[in-house]
Order: sequence, then structure tokens, then C-alpha cells
Amino acid sequence: MREILDDLERWLREGEREIAVATVVATWGSAPRGVGAKMAATASGRVSGSISGGCVESAIIEEGAAVIASRRPRLLHFETSDDTAWKVGLPCGGTIDVLVEPFDASLFAFLKGRLRSNERLTQVTVIRGPAELLGRRIAFGSDGESAGAISDRLDATAREIALSARTPERASAGEGLELFVDAMPPVPTRHLVGGVHIAVVLARLAGDMGYRTVVIDPRRSFGSEERFARVDRLLTLWPEEAFREARLTPESAVIVLTHDPKLDDPALEAALRSPVFYIGALGSSRTQERRSARLRERGFSASQLERIHGPVGLDIGSKGPEEIALSILAEIVATLRGAHSVMRKGPAR
Repeated sequence: MREILDDLERWLREGEREIAVATVVATWGSAPRGVGAKMAATASGRVSGSISGGCVESAIIEEGAAVIASRRPRLLHFETSDDTAWKVGLPCGGTIDVLVEPFDASLFAFLKGRLRSNERLTQVTVIRGPAELLGRRIAFGSDGESAGAISDRLDATAREIALSARTPERASAGEGLELFVDAMPPVPTRHLVGGVHIAVVLARLAGDMGYRTVVIDPRRSFGSEERFARVDRLLTLWPEEAFREARLTPESAVIVLTHDPKLDDPALEAALRSPVFYIGALGSSRTQERRSARLRERGFSASQLERIHGPVGLDIGSKGPEEIALSILAEIVATLRGAHSVMRKGPAR
């Protein structure tokens, strides 16, 4: 939902109300988009997002018009053996199920505030079952509050399933009922310590990829709004203060970039004591050795220090701030996706 949030809000402000939302609810084989990918289309022909990288979007637009007219959801299936799949351009070996449903403005009001706050959110929708239940949905926030309803019996079942879901999935609710559990975890946040040139590029790249970015630098000439106009938060604070305001979570990455122990070391200490999924430190191998020695003196063990990626970045032969930033972001993505073990480290910097 986050990928189409801005467009949905703009369409509503501009008076658009006839909207269909399509969601990938299952994939097999070489599917270009994963489960949970979304696309929205209006009766007037406006489109946001994608569900197949361009393969079946035209068919979804047609189906969306029918869903808007009938106000009834449809579960569609595309595969390479179908004439329809070849017609719409899905001959790549993939198979996808897509739920197309009318946009629910009242439920959206509940969703958008939590999405803007980067909270964990789960929406549960009936995709198979009696006609009177098909398309009914309920959403749960991380605070336990909910909006929408399926039925008295199924709402409790949906809550139980939603609490345990970490990724989008289909689930059986018995008696021929099937649910789509659209788990929307918080967007990963990159905490960049040091408003140096590499941080400027990293912030831009991370923003283009849909990640949240927080820049931390007490030096106002480095941590200025002019340099970081597009970041989500700019904190001109020392790291100890900044991390009291910008909470570190399992969805967080911390990258220290200043080469200054007064800034880098406190940031690394905070990161090592937190559940962040990635810690990176700019600097040469020798710089990293000195940094590790200081942190050992502060009581951190060798196994704890192994969490630090230093020298930071994958080895892509990077030169200059732009390529170094790319190598850092690539390493973060590889770590997030569980592919880091097969990647080489970057060069000393």
C-alpha cells in the first residue's frame, strides 16, 4: 500500500472516488513482482503502482473498471498456459493470482495514518468463500486497534492470524474460507551519521528506493536542510541524543560516515546495543581496527563487533562518493534480503 499511498491521497484530494486496487496474492515461478505488490486504477484512466512489471497491467485496468461498476471484488489468475496470459504478456514462466477490489475510502483513513507513521499494519481480506463475505476486510494496527469487519466469528480469527504474520500470505479459515493476510511491515530506515557528501548521495538513493532516511550530525554546516531537503528526519544532535529521538528497531540500519570517533563511536555503541539489522562504518581496514580496539575497551565482545560491516560496502570497484554510496546501499539490501554471505566486502576507504 505504501507504494501507491501518495497517489491515492492526491486522487482523493482531487475528487477521484471511482478507484480499484489490485494486489498480488500469490505467485509461482518467475513472477516479476512479489506477493503484496499493489496497483491502483481510476475510472478516469489514472494508474499508480504495478503488479507484474508491465505484463498484465492492461488487463487489470479493464478488470478494475468492471469492479468499480459492480462494487464486487474479483480474484484473477494468470499463467503461461493461458491464452489470456500470452495476450497480456506473461510468457516468462510466471503465474500470479491478483485480487482486484473497489477502493474503501473509510478503511483507507485508518490505514494511511499508520502508514505515514511507519507502523506495522496488517489487512485481512476474504478472497474465497460465500458471496456475502467475499471482499470483506479488517485491518489491525500495531497498537491493537482495528477498522473494518468481516463477521463476528472471523474477526477474532483474522486478528489471531494477523498478529503472527510477518509477510503477505494466504491463510485458510476453515469451511471453504480463504483469507489474504496483507502484512505491511515498517519501511526500513537508514540512519546516516555524518552529513558528508556520501550521505547526500545515500539519502537520495535510499529515497528513490522508498526507504526512510534519518540524517544525524550536530554540525549545522553539514546537517543542513539545504543539503538534505528530501530526508524524513534531519537531527542536528549528537548521536546519543539523536538515538533517544530516532528509535532503533529491527528495521533500522545505522551507517557512520564521519571518520570522527567523537561522532562515530557513540553511534556504533548505540547501534550495537540495539536490534538493528545492519551496522556499517566508513573507513579503511586500519581505521576499523582502531575503532574495534576502542569499542573493546568499552566492553564490547568480538562477536558483537562482528556485526559491524567495515570497511563498509560491497566490492564493486567503487570510486568517488556516488559509487561508494551505491556499494553501501547494495550491501544493506544484500543483508536485508539474506544474500550477504555470498557477497565480497568493499575496498578500504
